[in-house]
Amino acid sequence: MKTVGSHLASFLARRNSVRRELAPFVRFVALLGAVVLVYAWLFHGIMEREGQSHSWFTGVYWTLTVMTTLGFGDITFHSDVGRVFSVVVLISGVFMLLIVMPFVFVRAVYEPWVERRNLQRLKGIRAIPASVRDHVLVCANDPIALALVRRLELANVPAYIVEPDAEIAFRLREAGLPVLAGDVDDIDTYDAAHIGEARLVFANSTDPENTNIVLTVRERNATVPIVSLVESEDAIDILELAGATHVLPLTRQLGEHLANRVSAGVTHANVIGRFRELMLAEFPVADSPFEDRAIRDLSLREELGLTVVGVWRQGRLSPARPDFVLSAQCVLVVIGTAEQLDELNEVLVIYNTNTNPVIVLGGGKVGRAAARALADRGIRVHMVEKDPVYAERGEGLVDRMIIGDAADRKVLDAAGIAEAPSILLTTHDDAMNIYLTVYCRRLNPKARILTRVTHERNVEAIQRAGADFVLSYASLGVHSVLAIVQQRELVVLGEGVDLFHVPVPPSLAGRTLAETAIGTRTGLNVIAIQDGTDTVSLPAADTRMTAGTTLIAVGGADDRERFRAAFR
Repeated sequence: MKTVGSHLASFLARRNSVRRELAPFVRFVALLGAVVLVYAWLFHGIMEREGQSHSWFTGVYWTLTVMTTLGFGDITFHSDVGRVFSVVVLISGVFMLLIVMPFVFVRAVYEPWVERRNLQRLKGIRAIPASVRDHVLVCANDPIALALVRRLELANVPAYIVEPDAEIAFRLREAGLPVLAGDVDDIDTYDAAHIGEARLVFANSTDPENTNIVLTVRERNATVPIVSLVESEDAIDILELAGATHVLPLTRQLGEHLANRVSAGVTHANVIGRFRELMLAEFPVADSPFEDRAIRDLSLREELGLTVVGVWRQGRLSPARPDFVLSAQCVLVVIGTAEQLDELNEVLVIYNTNTNPVIVLGGGKVGRAAARALADRGIRVHMVEKDPVYAERGEGLVDRMIIGDAADRKVLDAAGIAEAPSILLTTHDDAMNIYLTVYCRRLNPKARILTRVTHERNVEAIQRAGADFVLSYASLGVHSVLAIVQQRELVVLGEGVDLFHVPVPPSLAGRTLAETAIGTRTGLNVIAIQDGTDTVSLPAADTRMTAGTTLIAVGGADDRERFRAAFR
């Protein structure tokens, strides 16, 4: 009853506008009724000339059956005049009922109704609630945006996607995503977004549009941090001059992060991230003294002070459980100080030496960035690229350029795939990277295969194909923006793995890490406990947690959800 009453009240409130909207349709219906009456009158006249007699309602009945093309045939004319009249009634009926009437109905009734409904729906997404503060605005609906909003939600940071298309905005809201309908280059959009109270603006569109976004935001807020993606290296200065606080050349950074995970030359621990004085590093287990041993038997903490954070195996990071047995395909992730990692490298230096060139498949922006980073480390690189233009651009960055199709066995043999310690797949085609992963794994089962993907939905497939490490463009974007939002150093552990800042819930206050068994129950690995500006790194199992402190933990989004469910 409340719904009916609200609709009735709404109708009465706008009855004048409704009358104006329905006037054309009402006039057409009146015209149609007049035509039916005239035809009914002519029907009786012609019938009387033929000697037939019918009631007045029969005349209306015959007219409507002919105009609507039903034509039951129970009443017919016998003269040519009557048949000609029947044809005229039929044609006019088709025109008025099947052509004109639907058009008038849509224009005068349906379209105004749809517009009113959309305006009503838009009221809820035209502005961010006034109570929202310290929020993030994401200026384009792309794979980074969707993953970033979900990840910010885990960090208890409100975020909204700005979407100019109303229908797409409706669909996003129905999917449970916070959205703001408006144009990214319209200052009214940022007024509705309470830009003065925002924590950060993320410009993730094209270079020209990002420049426009930055300038528009700066009209209203000169201090809010603006993070902008950049496609062309030449546009970095332009965006910084426009007012962007941080400019992220993700394609270049993607290549550098892939290169940083390469295993080549003498085995050593690659530093993949930092947390205060601690360093996260990883190293391959193959042919080292740790192969075929359980983690509890490594004694890394007792002898070197290092803590095992996790184990990469087939592209997935598994929790470091004591009984986990390390195979030759595993890559161990540890955390410790720079001095402790130096001691580890002294242990590894005599193992698994492979000085053969690393192979980079793909000479695009990501491939060239990876080759440049590897060259800076003194690692020899062979690159395969079938486009002569890209091949020419990468010519001075690598030791050898092979022009050809990476799916050709002869081309890969010429690149030295059989002895390569690592293979980087950097093409922008996910399907091709999946295919090449299977192919390269078959040709060199021992090589460490590292690959990029454009869409996160393909991560699972490429891991099953045999990739040892996968990093997506979207995931790197999410990690980069999160590090800026949380004002911490960027740590890119890998696809689906992140560094979480988790407030200690009341259910854990006063209990030790050993008592809670966080790692066993959730998969999160606590690497530090932060209390204001004080941080306890690598806390012992008997460390007692207190209310108001924050756990710094490594794990995946699923692990974070399990923590939330287990310790509400």
